[in-house]
Amino acid sequence: MQNNVLDYLDTTVKRVPNKTAFVNDDVSYTFLQVYERSRSIGTCLSQKGFYRKPVLVFMKKSPETVTAFFGIIRSGCFYVPVDEEMPKMRIQLILETCKAEVIICDNRTLPLAETLCFDGEIIPYDTASSWTEDSKCLDKIRSQVIDTDPIYIVFTSGSTGVPKGVCACHRSVIDYVEQLSDVLGFSEDTVFGNQTPLYFDACLKELYPTLKFGATTYLIPHKHFMFPIKLVEYLNENKINTICWVVSALTMISSFQTFDKIKPEYLHTIAFGSEVFPLKQFKIWKKTLPDAAFFNLYGPTEGTGMCCYYPVTRELEPTEPIPIGYPFKNTEILLLNEENKLAGENEPGEICIRGTSVTLGYYNNFDKTNASFVQNPLNTSYPEIIYRTGDIGQKNSYGELVFLSRKDYQIKHMGHRIELGEIEANVNGLEKVRFACCIYDKDKNKIILYYVGEIETPKLTRTLREMLPRYMLPNHIIRLEEMPFTANGKIDRNALKIKYKEIYE
Repeated sequence: MQNNVLDYLDTTVKRVPNKTAFVNDDVSYTFLQVYERSRSIGTCLSQKGFYRKPVLVFMKKSPETVTAFFGIIRSGCFYVPVDEEMPKMRIQLILETCKAEVIICDNRTLPLAETLCFDGEIIPYDTASSWTEDSKCLDKIRSQVIDTDPIYIVFTSGSTGVPKGVCACHRSVIDYVEQLSDVLGFSEDTVFGNQTPLYFDACLKELYPTLKFGATTYLIPHKHFMFPIKLVEYLNENKINTICWVVSALTMISSFQTFDKIKPEYLHTIAFGSEVFPLKQFKIWKKTLPDAAFFNLYGPTEGTGMCCYYPVTRELEPTEPIPIGYPFKNTEILLLNEENKLAGENEPGEICIRGTSVTLGYYNNFDKTNASFVQNPLNTSYPEIIYRTGDIGQKNSYGELVFLSRKDYQIKHMGHRIELGEIEANVNGLEKVRFACCIYDKDKNKIILYYVGEIETPKLTRTLREMLPRYMLPNHIIRLEEMPFTANGKIDRNALKIKYKEIYE
């Protein structure tokens, strides 16, 4: 039984040393190269006196970045990924929050790193990865590591503007990799196409299963996602057969009629998450790839990536959201009502996570940790931490878990409780609508609907009057040329709120 995520690499390198592990447009690393360079980086950090410390990895998305992650883990430290896409101010806030004493950079990011307010050491990747390995030193570190030691900190947005650093350990990542691999059927023949930036936990779905099975991961450059046809060409050229993407990346392909011109020839496993997949867009994918397996994945960063899965095999009703399904093995989902009791049949409740997938909490932020990582209210006999997601879910008639909305997306309007997600689902189901998002102006008590699509605003307004009760009708409907998205593929609701203020204030 593994107690260190690098057990995967150390086993696989003996079996397929010369097989390609990670590759992008510029660099290709075999498992042997990943193994040797990670040991050099681990030795470098150790000999410089870094142990059980956060190490900032400030590099462009590449196989070198991934190898730096593994090298940091070998040193007994834990990695904190940032990259050149991040605003300098956010990087500075992350540095201050995690109090990092060392940064690993590449040649491209080194000049910017040197402009940060940072008193620690900056180590070029080339220097660390060519360091002379000290096996005795690394063996000693390995003997002292336990599975509850942290391996990374991933920063998410904070409500106060200060990012929160979610800290995960070996055990939660190993458990996630084992359950995810079993459900999605990964193997040595899996060829991943990675879409997400490496500073999000979503990349766990490719990085560690690649080590476990001796699979191959293509780190797809961001530029390819700007051109749907070229993106599908890239998938075909590299025989990519498995993708785990955010919904916006998938809908970007299907909503522009890409499949009328070209189809993915090798894809057999498609997993998606981060947002609700509009059913009409999903059906385009399903019709194009009828023999492929589709999985809806759900879970917060605080739950080590994903904690629920749903194989989409049955026919869904036109207005039915794709369920988030069932918890992975060794994970339990508790639906708690406002009285902190289990929600009854047909009663919605807050999705709370119990089990190994619950991460260690927010780094250097005990107040935020204690607010969300709480004692299980159903257990009054011994300490047991659960994570309160802030998401509202409900069981459907099939016993499948369905995501309804965020707690903070539920509003009180004209005397009625309204889920903004319900309005969005109705709009997303319409022909000629590609994306839709609702926000609420609490000060003026107004519902604002943003959408992207070919349907004219007056026609959309008339259509919604026939679909929704009067109290749920948006007060303003705004058509956009494109929907703003955050770096991790979610609709940027804060940007929409700013846009609304610019228009109406």
